[in-house]
Amino acid sequence: MNPLSVLRDSLYFFRRHLTSILQLCLPLVVLEALGTQLLYNHLGEQASPAYGMLVSLLFYPLYSAALILYLDTRSNGQDTAKRDLFARALQLWPMLALLIVISSLLIMAGLALFIFPGVWIMVNLVFAEYLLVLRGLPVIEAMRTSARMTTGHFLRIMVCMLSVLAPLWLIDGLLLQLFPEPQAGVQLALDSLSGFLQLFSTVVLYRLFMLLESEAGAAN
Repeated sequence: MNPLSVLRDSLYFFRRHLTSILQLCLPLVVLEALGTQLLYNHLGEQASPAYGMLVSLLFYPLYSAALILYLDTRSNGQDTAKRDLFARALQLWPMLALLIVISSLLIMAGLALFIFPGVWIMVNLVFAEYLLVLRGLPVIEAMRTSARMTTGHFLRIMVCMLSVLAPLWLIDGLLLQLFPEPQAGVQLALDSLSGFLQLFSTVVLYRLFMLLESEAGAAN
């Protein structure tokens, strides 16, 4: 499993299906950004980041599950209607939201312990969403199975994740320099752009997930 090949294949898929991914996810990404912006305008900039996480919990599980389902159906040569993807995503929302809450709490607790434990937990849980959405595993079992799948692949997964996140952090930094005090509309556009670009990581991790699952199946 070559990280460069994973990134190249993922970028090819993302570019080829960009229009469909935009139609599928961007409306909810914009609503998430708008909801967060309105909430902090009401509460003030000093409000806890936890409020933003609550807004994300309303939207992220929906468009994340829909995107994962889209990736899987298209990779298998199927063409499922977007309404059917969202119908299934809506069914998965409670369990996926619970998984995200538990994972986030574990990662934050790990980050508080000298950072590396949080990174280790994040990598171990990186496939939990895919196992829940695509394989129907319960929350705890999805987390356990993800940890087993990532065993022995920590470095390669980290390379792929950093290869995606580092450019996104750079883009965010450049935009912050260009727009130090953006107006509300510009801020909404910037937040929506950032949120959408982060979906590329979902494509990369799906590719990794399928490769590792295939390797595990071949080994058995």
